[in-house]
Amino acid sequence: MFDQFDALLLARLQFAFTVSFHFIFPAFSIGLASYLAVLEALWLRTGRKLYLDLFKYWLKIFAIAFAMGVVSGIVMSYQFGTNWSVFSDRAGPVIGPLMAYEVLTAFFLEAGFLGVMLFGMDRVGRKLHFAATCMVAFGTFISAFWILSVNSWMHTPTGFEMGANGQFLPGPSWLAIIFNPSFPFRLVHTIIAAYLTTAFVVGGVGAWHLLKDRTNAHARKMFSMAMWMAALVAPVQILAGDMHGLNTMEHQPQKVMAMEGHYESHPDGAPLYLFGIPNDKDQRLDYAVGIPKLSSLILKHELDAPLAGLDTIPDADQPPVFPVFWAFRVMVGIGFAMLGIGVWSLLARARGKLYDWRWLHRAALLMGPAGFVAVIAGWITTEVGRQPYVVYKLLRTADAASPLDAPALAASLLAFIVVYFAVFGVGTWYILRLMSHSPHVGEKGVKRGDSGPIRTAGITPGPSQNPGDPDVLPANREEAE
Repeated sequence: MFDQFDALLLARLQFAFTVSFHFIFPAFSIGLASYLAVLEALWLRTGRKLYLDLFKYWLKIFAIAFAMGVVSGIVMSYQFGTNWSVFSDRAGPVIGPLMAYEVLTAFFLEAGFLGVMLFGMDRVGRKLHFAATCMVAFGTFISAFWILSVNSWMHTPTGFEMGANGQFLPGPSWLAIIFNPSFPFRLVHTIIAAYLTTAFVVGGVGAWHLLKDRTNAHARKMFSMAMWMAALVAPVQILAGDMHGLNTMEHQPQKVMAMEGHYESHPDGAPLYLFGIPNDKDQRLDYAVGIPKLSSLILKHELDAPLAGLDTIPDADQPPVFPVFWAFRVMVGIGFAMLGIGVWSLLARARGKLYDWRWLHRAALLMGPAGFVAVIAGWITTEVGRQPYVVYKLLRTADAASPLDAPALAASLLAFIVVYFAVFGVGTWYILRLMSHSPHVGEKGVKRGDSGPIRTAGITPGPSQNPGDPDVLPANREEAE
């Protein structure tokens, strides 16, 4: 049935689907964990119950998003061995230890303190609970640190030695591997993207409830905090993205050529194309609409600076231009839309109308999921732009795949699609349902499913759950008999 499909393409689609689906949740949980730490810090500092209510409101959502992020990412570890065994064999000596560090540091840190964060509010001291929340937030950052180090090394491989069997082996210093040339820029850009993604989710939820009741104090506070984040961090993200682009220009010029749609070299200044339909077959940008020499100004800071095009790159080494070209524009367009919302909110705040301008609230609500679209578009730009290499300039994607048949890959891909949309679709629906509930005074937070550990030892009849509880023990001897 699936014999006509290309096995390599199916393997790439399978990994792309799972990693794209997975990254939605970490992009949210990284930012939300930090937001929870800020809310709890404000509660401890000010004593205002409003911050505690917001903490408990978003804690429930974080618990679901964190769980779905962990579960959705597990399958990718297996795909390294099943679909990409050649890559795992050759690059394993380098990326294997880095992935192990992620588990031993970040995951253990998150798992160790998550229970205290979720269920320990009434069982440990306030400062200890806040420390647990900070540890979970710090753990999400450490996780991103190691994962992005691995990914960045695949883009800008340094610090390795080639073994006689073709394996990538660690060189004299692991620091050269970890802190490879693109890693600092990618880390900053991704972390800020996670913060902005969370800010616009929080802002969208706040806007939703303000549209229903503009006097809701909890909705007003979360909307105000989100708009501050948009106004202050969006311009920083644009600057970070520009620096990341310049770094990419230095180390992966083919990717930038695809992003800009530059099939032809421009010796006297390259235009910035706003629109066009990439035509890989004829090596041109159809229906191009651009601003003369602006691309040279952005990338080289000179109007007449020459820029090489894809005509200088062999066809076999060129990335697919269409998805890279348009994904990049989606990402940049959403980034400037976020900046626009931030500036709009500053104007409203200056006029004392932050909670009254309905069109601002509608725009913020519309932009609620925009961060997820932007991060996925960013990853498409990054990963598709790296093709045809899995380790840039050193290992081609076609040479890294396992010798699998198309029917097996197609069947597993269909299974992933069905299971992921069913399981995580339900989880997403539940998160949206939690968000639809208006935040209020006296939020309960995460509830435990039981009151204590289940005791199953012995043959004594009667309740065995949470012995010692007055509701479990008999009130008197007569009742016991």
